[in-house]
Amino acid sequence: MQDIALLTNDDNDKDPNADTVSLMTIHSSKGLEFPIVFIVGLEENLFPSQLSLNSRSELEEERRLFYVAVTRAEKKLLLSYATSRYRWGTLNNCEPSRFLDELNPACLALDFKPRQTSASAGSFQGERIAWQQKDSDDTFSKPKPKPMVKTTSILPKAHKPTAGFAPSDTSNLQVGMEVEHERFGFGKVVNLEGNKGDIKATIFFKELGQKQLLLKFAKLRIIQ
Repeated sequence: MQDIALLTNDDNDKDPNADTVSLMTIHSSKGLEFPIVFIVGLEENLFPSQLSLNSRSELEEERRLFYVAVTRAEKKLLLSYATSRYRWGTLNNCEPSRFLDELNPACLALDFKPRQTSASAGSFQGERIAWQQKDSDDTFSKPKPKPMVKTTSILPKAHKPTAGFAPSDTSNLQVGMEVEHERFGFGKVVNLEGNKGDIKATIFFKELGQKQLLLKFAKLRIIQ
């Protein structure tokens, strides 16, 4: 990381009034504002990061970063997530970030355009886009163009854990076993990899598709 820099001399020398697109991390955007802002990759285990789910304080830091990103927009904000993407060579179905569901639905306009699976589609098979737009009075309102699909929630219906849910000892977990995750619901183990203490399980969940979870953090209940 010491040898990598996102900021180059071209960024320092460019005309600040020129029409350009700036690509940056959220941390780099602090203190800056732009007429239009795109925030991409709003998916669970990506933003918020899977590592941030280990503690409440880490999750709150991710939420503060999302707030920073949202407030960089002066006029229009576009939020997007992939319904599926390749990670570590495996195609995974993606769940929208919980941060999207925390936004006021009255301030959102949703548009979903599924794409046909093809080589040209790359790692994206579909994309949902949520916009927010500011009026001159500095309040948020819906944009006025073409009609869009409206909903009161972006996230799928949350799983309700089985009464008395308690994580099982997964040290002897095997491929083919059926499990329950407190948040993702019921699924089946399709692959196990890694060394003892850092075993990664690939689980196909009925409602969300395939996900990879570290067993020491996953908190699974073994059904059979």
